[in-house]
Amino acid sequence: MNRILILFFLGCALTIQAQDKYAQGMQKAFELWGEKKSTEASNLFERIAMAEDDNWLPYYYVALVNTTASFGEKDQAQLTQKLEKAKEFIDIAHSLSPENAELVIMEAMINTAWIAFDGATYGMTLSGKNSQLYRKAMELAPENPRVIFSKAEWDMGAARYFGQDTEPYCKDVEKAVELF
Repeated sequence: MNRILILFFLGCALTIQAQDKYAQGMQKAFELWGEKKSTEASNLFERIAMAEDDNWLPYYYVALVNTTASFGEKDQAQLTQKLEKAKEFIDIAHSLSPENAELVIMEAMINTAWIAFDGATYGMTLSGKNSQLYRKAMELAPENPRVIFSKAEWDMGAARYFGQDTEPYCKDVEKAVELF
């Protein structure tokens, strides 16, 4: 009986220690990202993802860091490297959590980065796909403020591009703010 109790408490201690390392690693990665060290943050999130291979969240953050770092990038090789890495990791996250609205809007954000880089090349093929992704995200999580806000932001950008009024989307932004 004593051995069983010892093994139980040892197992609990190891689980707590592993969770603590995960939390510390994630905290450090967020700190690096906050210090504008995107590459280092992405690499740390990637190492965490490989260690926590059944958790979609570190994969999501690899994609998020690389995608946000790609906005404003002028070098196509650098952009391609970042966005291909983001796509690779979001695909893995999708395999771990297939009906996850957060991952769907992340995929749309990757497409948006391509469109922002070269709208003439990528706008025609990715704009329609983004509209479908935002519709899917809304179906999955209609009360998720990030989904509502991201879709409104996309719709406003499209309206501006086509010279249309953005006012109809303001109510969606207001709803997202309320839900936040």
